[in-house]
Amino acid sequence: LTADLINPSLPEKIINEQINQINYWRKKFKIEISSTFTGAFTRLNHLTHPDKEIRLYWINWFKKFIEISIKLGCDTVGSHFGIVTTEDYENKLIFNKRKNDAINSWHEIGAYGKQIGLKQIIWEPMSVGREFGETIEKCSKLQNELNENSPIPFKICLDVDHGDISSNNPDDYDPYKWLEKFCKLSPVIHLKQSSNNKGGHWPFTKEFNKSGKIIPKKVIQILRDKKIDNIDLILELSFKEREPWDSSIESSLIESIRYWKKYL
Repeated sequence: LTADLINPSLPEKIINEQINQINYWRKKFKIEISSTFTGAFTRLNHLTHPDKEIRLYWINWFKKFIEISIKLGCDTVGSHFGIVTTEDYENKLIFNKRKNDAINSWHEIGAYGKQIGLKQIIWEPMSVGREFGETIEKCSKLQNELNENSPIPFKICLDVDHGDISSNNPDDYDPYKWLEKFCKLSPVIHLKQSSNNKGGHWPFTKEFNKSGKIIPKKVIQILRDKKIDNIDLILELSFKEREPWDSSIESSLIESIRYWKKYL
């Protein structure tokens, strides 16, 4: 469940009404909310913002998001680590300061979450340097830094379409190398169909599966080889706000789900 559906910035009255509605329907239909995550509207620089007051706002925003998640029966919350400007990324001293400020902020958020029942925080490695974790090496390094003296475990939300395609190491944009390396640290995997040039977020429909490189059998086999039997596979599909995309969302979701269910 993403923050776009129940944003912590909404008035308290609306938040409480939404929590009550969601809890009613999830109990009625036995729906489990296994994790919450920031969404399209909240994919921002948040904890790496250069303005301290804005970072403080986002620390409190995440604390509120954790409170909402716990009330929805969920003990796992996630987001991307942070985003910096190109200028800050190219200045090593400033970049490291932004990173360390964010780590401290995540630890403060984690400490609060631990007090009210949060089990873990998940963060998503991205595809460019200024969004963090874009190569296998840098992802490993940041994962270790996040967990050093952390009040709560930080795990990885692994996206099969991420990784830096400009890297000199082809492993850095090979989804199966990422899976082999990090699946034991990843309670959540984001799935979408993708091509070699990473033009993806495509659904798993016949049209895109012809040229797509995300093959369910290969994904499942790696998880089996690594002795993983409990992991969330989450479709993260995007659709252009144009036709025929807009009218095909429901049918594409249904076809994608049926496609994956054949292999599970």
